[in-house]
Amino acid sequence: MSATMIGRGLAAGHGDHVLFSELDLVVAPGDVIGLVGVNGAGKTTLLRTLAGLVPMESGTVTLSPPTANVGYLPQERERRAGETVRDFLARRTGVGPAQRKMDAAADDLANGKPGADDEYATALERWLDLGGADLDERAAQIAGELGLGVTLDHPMTALSGGQAARAGMASLLLSRYDIFLLDEPTNDLDLDGLGRLEEFVTGLRAGTVLVSHDREFLTRTVTKVLELDLAQQQVNLYGGGYTAYLEERERGRRHAREQYEEYAGKKEDLLDRARMQRAWMEKGIKNARRKAPDNDKIGKAFRTESTEKQAAKARQTERLIERLEVVEEPRKEWELRMEIAAAPRSGTVVATLRDAVVRRGTFTLGPVTLQVDWADRVAITGANGSGKSTLLGAMLGRIPLESGSARLGPGVLVGEVDQARGLFLGDEPLMRAFGDAVPDWSDADVRTLLAKFGLRAAHVLRPAATLSPGERTRAALALLQARGVNLLVLDEPTNHLDLPAIEQLESALASYSGTLLLVTHDRRMLDAVHTTRQLEVADGKVI
Repeated sequence: MSATMIGRGLAAGHGDHVLFSELDLVVAPGDVIGLVGVNGAGKTTLLRTLAGLVPMESGTVTLSPPTANVGYLPQERERRAGETVRDFLARRTGVGPAQRKMDAAADDLANGKPGADDEYATALERWLDLGGADLDERAAQIAGELGLGVTLDHPMTALSGGQAARAGMASLLLSRYDIFLLDEPTNDLDLDGLGRLEEFVTGLRAGTVLVSHDREFLTRTVTKVLELDLAQQQVNLYGGGYTAYLEERERGRRHAREQYEEYAGKKEDLLDRARMQRAWMEKGIKNARRKAPDNDKIGKAFRTESTEKQAAKARQTERLIERLEVVEEPRKEWELRMEIAAAPRSGTVVATLRDAVVRRGTFTLGPVTLQVDWADRVAITGANGSGKSTLLGAMLGRIPLESGSARLGPGVLVGEVDQARGLFLGDEPLMRAFGDAVPDWSDADVRTLLAKFGLRAAHVLRPAATLSPGERTRAALALLQARGVNLLVLDEPTNHLDLPAIEQLESALASYSGTLLLVTHDRRMLDAVHTTRQLEVADGKVI
């Protein structure tokens, strides 16, 4: 069915810290609204509020019609024990919960519970609307098209990372909600998956609100942009696509700065005039007192009149200042300034693989013969599950080889941001985990550096595992700045980073002089970062 969601006067925050307030939003059929803002601005909180999963601090969310089905699809990285692919797809599409409600209503109907017939009719209608009648048939077809490679009864916990990403994509393609709320749907998708997702989103008749940090995806899909501007404490809705948003935002910020500077300049000019007029008035009073014994009545009257005129002018100027329309100075937005410290260069040969073969279950990588030299900048691309992360693990000596050899050259100091962000996943506080990695640093230096990456007191004392993926990514990038590296390994570094941080990372990579191994599906990053070689990994082979 066609449905519209209306949010009025929404607000959210943590204690005294306000994320957004007085937020109004209308999601009409066919709308694709991109929700943007820095990490911590409240994007996920807003999606969960619209989905009814967190209580509203203020405001209302209404649906027209009230029976419309709203689907909130977050990025899931933890796979539930005992859940099959079939169960996962049923849960994510809403069919599973609808089935349970329908079964419960059927039991009540069989037991003669009053009103059970209406409850069953409502539950049945919801189950049908969500696509429950033919979910199994559609699921088998979509799983085949996506190359999932396992049956629908296969346990989710036994899927590879690439298969789990395909299962997540399948759950989205099978969904039949009236309103879609998508939280980071582009994370972990390869280029084929991104293409399918773009086709799905642009083809929806349902209204959609989505969060993504993939700039190319936003450019190709969204029709409006809702910006949560944490620095200015503003909520701004921009018509047009993502490119139009960037242009209009830049114009707006430039205009706001110009307005403030015009106001500040005019006010300063008036203050200077008022000070000068007061000074002249004071000087006139002093002169009048100094010449008070003079019996020249005409001169005395003239001096008095002149002084009163200066006082009147000063009062007039002060009234002009009071009548000025106050323009608040735009708040200075916090900016991440990222650097990657380069260690002294390693030997000429940085890493080699010779006839290397890795077997992981039914997957085989290789044989691979490869050499990476000093200052090589290598982009590694390929579909999910093709073996990119396995190739990195083999090159770094983390994954044992079945045959062949792997070697890092002399003097190689590796700095890595892995796909799982596994460096900061323990129960110890972030500050201690970070300090253990740089034992020569004082606590004060650790706090200062983490603060530069947006990780302040509220973050550094928390268990590292409780941080969001974006916050753990920032911590990993801060560590690269803390200790020198000459082999930089980045596996999907843009996942979970906000847009300003991605742009800062690209800038830092431009000035990094060591050897770079970069795995990414971010099309803008592939264009922006200079590389000297590209490795394409497909079905365990490296080209």
